[in-house]
Amino acid sequence: MKLLNYTSTYFSVMLLGLLSIWAVVFYYAMFNEIYDSIDDGLEHRKMILIARANEDLSLLDKPQYDEYLFTVKKVDYNNYRGFKDIYKDSVMYMVNEKDYEPVRLLESIFKKNDDYYKISVVTSMVEEDDQINNLLKYTLILYAVLVLSILLLNNLFLRKVWQPFYRILDQLKVYQLEKNEPIHYKATNIEEFSLLNKSIEKLLNRTQQSYSNQKQFIENASHELQTPLAIAINKLELLFEDETLTETQAEQLQETLENLERLTRLNRSLLLISKIENDQFQMRVEVDLQVVIEKNISDFSEMLYHKNQKINFDAEHRTVKNANPDLIYILFSNLIKNSIAHGQSGSEISMKLSDKDFVISNYSQRDSLQNEDIFERFQKIGNNPNSTGLGLSIAKSTAEKLGFTLEYHFQNGQHYFTVEFN
Repeated sequence: MKLLNYTSTYFSVMLLGLLSIWAVVFYYAMFNEIYDSIDDGLEHRKMILIARANEDLSLLDKPQYDEYLFTVKKVDYNNYRGFKDIYKDSVMYMVNEKDYEPVRLLESIFKKNDDYYKISVVTSMVEEDDQINNLLKYTLILYAVLVLSILLLNNLFLRKVWQPFYRILDQLKVYQLEKNEPIHYKATNIEEFSLLNKSIEKLLNRTQQSYSNQKQFIENASHELQTPLAIAINKLELLFEDETLTETQAEQLQETLENLERLTRLNRSLLLISKIENDQFQMRVEVDLQVVIEKNISDFSEMLYHKNQKINFDAEHRTVKNANPDLIYILFSNLIKNSIAHGQSGSEISMKLSDKDFVISNYSQRDSLQNEDIFERFQKIGNNPNSTGLGLSIAKSTAEKLGFTLEYHFQNGQHYFTVEFN
């Protein structure tokens, strides 16, 4: 959920709670005022009627309500000793409504000469149910208007206020360390946004410096290792030509040479992974995948001959992708080499290329590798001493950099690797 939408939702829920509390408080306050006003009116009518009864004695005998909505009847004072005015709600049949409607009733006692009289005065009042419905209706209308106002405020005013934040966020989404492109900050008078801009600028500068140092260190370390390794291998190869070597010494030299060659391959693989992950393969051209695969097949022809393996390559038609040619070659080279190295001797390796994907499969002595982290670094399959455990890791990193997806599955005794061209 976007920040502005989250804010709108938060305000809407909070506003709903506040309006509900306000509606309840307003309801009781409103009816309290209504009752006070009605009771004052009843008190006023009572006083007028008592004053008129002192002048018109016929008013002292009025036991039934008529159009004037009051009654007066003589009572025994002993039954009403200490009686105080009573205000209460009641109902009365209204002719015009043809139904019973709520009324407010005032009962009081007054003295005329030596006699006591009870006077009852009524007046119509608002229906509570109608008031509740009206209050609910207008509260909902008010809530809708306020929510609409919040949405308009967020989309018209607050969106402009948050523009510096969204601008820098859009740039950070596509920011790449290897390109070292500057972030353009929008000038703002808002202190928090200015502080955010400065903090991001400092962070990116430190990160860029660390990235450059790390990349330089890896490249330097790799190149520095290559030189002594090459010298050591050359000296050992020269030492092999010494005819005075015993068989045991020759075997030990052979093991040492194999370890040094493996270390050389490992060093090159790690450097390659570093270059891939640091996006040092930037060039993009139209690459014919069929041509690249056929070149790989040709490059591994000796390895295929040694293991008595055959490759069945099926290409539906020419598949061309806009990508880095080196990364494309590295991807297919590692997948094909992996299938040859771990495939059964004398077996057939199948490859199929289409516009959507590339699938390579091979038979092996190993069962399914579904539960193994085969794409992790230094994850070896089998006991091949010449394996660095980096081939599939390089293939995975390369596929991701190309925007492809590399997946594995096992079916009918065959290991399948699928590259989907997303």
